[in-house]
Amino acid sequence: MKRIAGLFIVSLFAGAITLGAYKLFFEKDTYKWVNSNEEVPFVSTSGLTTSAKGAGINEVDFTIAAEKTVNSVVHVKNLTINKGNNSISDFFYGYERQQTPQIGTGSGVIISPDGYIVTNNHVIANASQLEVTLNNKKTYEAEVVGADKDSDIALLKIDVNQPLSYLAFGDSDNAKVGEWVLAVGNPFSLTSTVTAGIVSAKARSLGRNQSFIQTDAAVNPGNSGGALVNTNGDLIGINTAITSQTGSYVGYAFAVPSNIAKKVIEDIMEFGNVQRGLLGISALNVNSKQAIEMGLDEVQGVYVSQITQDSGAEEAGLEEGDIIKQIDNIRISKFSELTGYLSSKRPGDVVDVIVDRDGRQVTKQVRLKKQQSLILPTTGFLVRNLTKEDQKTFGVKRGVKIIDVPEGYGRYNLKNKVITEVDGNEINNIDDAKERFDEISKYGRTSFTMVNEKGEKERLILQ
Repeated sequence: MKRIAGLFIVSLFAGAITLGAYKLFFEKDTYKWVNSNEEVPFVSTSGLTTSAKGAGINEVDFTIAAEKTVNSVVHVKNLTINKGNNSISDFFYGYERQQTPQIGTGSGVIISPDGYIVTNNHVIANASQLEVTLNNKKTYEAEVVGADKDSDIALLKIDVNQPLSYLAFGDSDNAKVGEWVLAVGNPFSLTSTVTAGIVSAKARSLGRNQSFIQTDAAVNPGNSGGALVNTNGDLIGINTAITSQTGSYVGYAFAVPSNIAKKVIEDIMEFGNVQRGLLGISALNVNSKQAIEMGLDEVQGVYVSQITQDSGAEEAGLEEGDIIKQIDNIRISKFSELTGYLSSKRPGDVVDVIVDRDGRQVTKQVRLKKQQSLILPTTGFLVRNLTKEDQKTFGVKRGVKIIDVPEGYGRYNLKNKVITEVDGNEINNIDDAKERFDEISKYGRTSFTMVNEKGEKERLILQ
């Protein structure tokens, strides 16, 4: 018994000595003593420097921007009259269907103290009467100064006796993805309502070759035409659309950038229509089969597939196969970024275009030109202004050349002929042609005077 107790004591001492030696010579300290006047040590999980203000939403002050904006956003009421479809019996027996008034609502932004208001074209389309209500409940009748369907921007005017609160256009090119923004409008006919979000993306095309700012600020029906502002209260966009299967907000909203809206408004006020400066190229769709086969679906930039004759691009020396990487100080990775920037330019403006040409960086100065071709209303003819070569070939100084026609007009052999008159009115260019074809009735008779490549005049009557 004494022997067992002795062995136990010896074993106990031996273990204690072994453990002490291991602790002393081999094990490293994994802790640190902290005194009451010392800071607790922290381990950084990122190599990035931290913000002095912190990253929380509470650090962002929306109140100044909201105060600057709410009194500059108005409610727009659109009254349209729907006459319905007349039947054949209505025609023979003289019945007239009852006119049904329809009311649509949206928002607008006051952009000058004397009552100019910017909104969406679709908010005021087909209006027989427009009514604008300010945030202070005062109501005014509004008139349409001008509108542009392509950009979905319209300009209204109300007559006021005293200066109004208004918003100045900011520079939408400076907006950054992740930046806080406010959407201000009149959803569901409510007075000026403010919602907050961030810029989710820029240069969204939505399949229409337009360039929208995408945000996750809540936007609902009635917000169209309202303001998108940054935290300084600068107007950087006009809220226009949402993506939704239900018709209500689900997280994605889109705004026309302020640089585009501002340019459209200035054009309407100065010229009565929008002056579009064109580069003069055709771009290859990167999702097309041809682009994928050529390995261009992953290219960062815009692949030039064709140069328009007599365009600024041709005169500057751009070539097919060039990949546009930058225009002025704007980096270009997709077509909507290019069209978005050009939408803020006019004919005659000069832009610096940087392209990748066979691995080399080439810079060209391109003078933008007016639109040279368009699709005419009613008929769908694609026509182009005459080039010097066309004038020589056809022996005429004015008119528009028919480039293509819809399938239904194929039997008339109209392609590559020059229209010089419509119903006795001279046609000098595509602007004249558009104006005359706008007046054509689908149910009336229209007379065209044309010239073929032999210089011979032809006359065609469509009815």
